[in-house]
Formats: sequence, C-alpha cells, structure tokens
Amino acid sequence: MIKIGIIGYGSRIANMFANVRAFEPDVSLAAITDPAADAVRARLVENGEDAGKVHLYDDIEQMLEREPLDAVMIGTRCSLHTTMAIPVLKRGLPLFLEKPVATSFDDLKRLAAAGQASSSPVVVSFPLRVTPLVRLARELIDSGRLGRIEHVQAFNDVPYGGVYFHSWYRDEAETGGLFLQKATHDFDYINALLRQKPVEICAMKSKQIFKGDKPAGLRCSECPEAQTCPEGPHAMKYIRFDDPHGDQCCFATDTGNEDSGSALIRYESGMHVSYSQNFFARHKAARRGARLLGYDGTLEFDWYRDEVRVMMHNTPRVETYQVDGSNMDHGGGDMVLAQNFVQVIKGKETSVAPLESGLLSAQMCLEATISAETGTFRRIGDL
Repeated sequence: MIKIGIIGYGSRIANMFANVRAFEPDVSLAAITDPAADAVRARLVENGEDAGKVHLYDDIEQMLEREPLDAVMIGTRCSLHTTMAIPVLKRGLPLFLEKPVATSFDDLKRLAAAGQASSSPVVVSFPLRVTPLVRLARELIDSGRLGRIEHVQAFNDVPYGGVYFHSWYRDEAETGGLFLQKATHDFDYINALLRQKPVEICAMKSKQIFKGDKPAGLRCSECPEAQTCPEGPHAMKYIRFDDPHGDQCCFATDTGNEDSGSALIRYESGMHVSYSQNFFARHKAARRGARLLGYDGTLEFDWYRDEVRVMMHNTPRVETYQVDGSNMDHGGGDMVLAQNFVQVIKGKETSVAPLESGLLSAQMCLEATISAETGTFRRIGDL
C-alpha cells in the first residue's frame, strides 16, 4: 500500500489525488496537514473517503515525523508552496507540487537550493505540457516537416476570468499576480516544445475593466446595484448565462490583478515568442494555445477546439488533427501527471514535469511582472 500525505486539502489537490487512485487503487490517503479541520472532514466525506482513517494535523513537521509516508502532495494556497515543499525535500520523499512553485524571488531561491540538496523526485503540476495536443504538436515538430521553429505566437483568453476578481484569487499577496497564476502553465509548455533556454523577457499588463471606486470589502449580497451590475449575480445568471465565481465586488478599490497582460520572450537561438493573456473574454471568445512557425510550415493548436492544424508553406495543403479532450481534466494532462507520479513513487519513471521546469517558469513570471511594472527588459539568468 502506497501511503500519501497531503498538505492543504483543497479541491484541486483532492481531485489530483482521485486521479492518482484511479490509476493505482493500492494507494491510501494516510494523513493531511491543514488548519481547517472541519472543512477537511467535510471534504473527505464528500469525496467518499473514510475520514476516520485519515490522520489530521495542523503542523507539517508533526505529520512528516509521525507518519510513515511514501509520498506527499502539496495543494496549499500559492504563497505557501515553497514553505511547505522544503521540509518534504529535506526528507527525500517523492513530491507532487502545485504551481506556481514560488511567488517571490526569495522563495524561488530557497526552493532551488532545497531542490539541489535533495534526493526527492518532484512532479510539478504542469498538465498542459503532457496533454495529447502538446504531445501531438511535439511529434509533428520533431518530424522536421515544419523546419526549425523560429517564431511562436501564444495566447490565453480566459472565459472564467471573473474568478481572479470575485474571489480570494484577487489577493496578489497570495497569488503573486496573473503571470504566475496563468502564464506559468503557458511559459512551461512553450519551453517544453522549443527545448531552448529563455534568456530575456519584457512584459506589459493593463487593468482596464476590473477596477472602480466601490468600497473595499463590498460583497454582491450587500450591494444596492446587485441586480443591475454587469458582474452581479442577476446578470451572471440571466443575461450572461454564466456561473458566478465568487461574491466580492470586482469594481471595488481593493480588487487586485491586471485583466490583461503580454510578454515577449527571447530564446538562446535568437528567436522570440509573443504571449498574451486576457481575463474578460467570455463564452466562444475563449481560446488557449499557440501558433508555431517554421520556414516550411506553421502549426497551430487550441485546447478549446481540441484541434491541431498544420499549414504547409511550400504546397497548398492544410492538415487538421482532432483530439477529443473534452471530458478530461486539463485536456488529459492531469491523468498523465497522476500516472507519472505513481511511477515516480515506485521508482519506475522519472518526472515528466521536474522541479527545474517549475523554477524556470516561475522565474520567467516573476521577471515578467517586474518588467511590466518598471518598463524594462529582464535577463533570465541562472538562479
């Protein structure tokens, strides 16, 4: 029996543990460290776990000291990822670590040092790099038919962007900003596809929609404009036909986060990538993917269409590949990560999303944030 401990039992990590168990039934949830004990017990019951068999702790060191664990999964809020990961790394336990792996340069350097000194194999929660779409794109690029990739145009127009303004995600002290929240995935899969080292980045971000002069702390239930506000519960349900993502006013003075951002990234060969993300696109305006251009052909993919298109440059031919990922979490990437984590625990595989990839992506996001705030180009050096 593989005994797993979880630090921070939120919905995301609970879902990932369910994926691990789906692949390997001989897995038990042995212990959880989380200060919200009542909420944890309720979630355990909701998820069909035997809450009486799961040992609960509010101190990570106690759990690691007392429990004979085979692996640990971390699903705390973002600002705690590094702090929770370091004690696990010191014990050499296999670790599944949610992204972003760090939300500050201090944490990034601490985590890099801990990882270098540790024997722990780490699987970072980067499902996009192992989805069927990206794997197919990698296969087509490796075929050489497109020529060497010399330019990338990547995009992420988020249809559920309200979550970053209506809920706790609006707290940039917790999240580190939206480059770290969203672009960390995109920078990672781009790095994985290019297999080149990024060397320089510049960025801009804007806050044009989700801002205003409503009182700090205002909630929709307390607002006299709840029935007429375009982001209020009435409009969301009956006009926008959308689900609410929280009830904090997104036009208040304490609403954090930019609502769009862009970055230019230079790679070691001299080629560059353009990337843009937006958080007020809705419904069919949603898209996430990239266009990769070589001299002989262009490849384009989009997770919202489950499609890869190849447009050859030297002949009037377009090839379309359809991938059915509509019923799979994160386009099928979550199950790949879960399978890999089990095999890593057993010593049968190496990580498909190692700590180094998490560190590099977080570094790029942190540098992008500084660039956007200072109007400067930023070098991406060794940590």
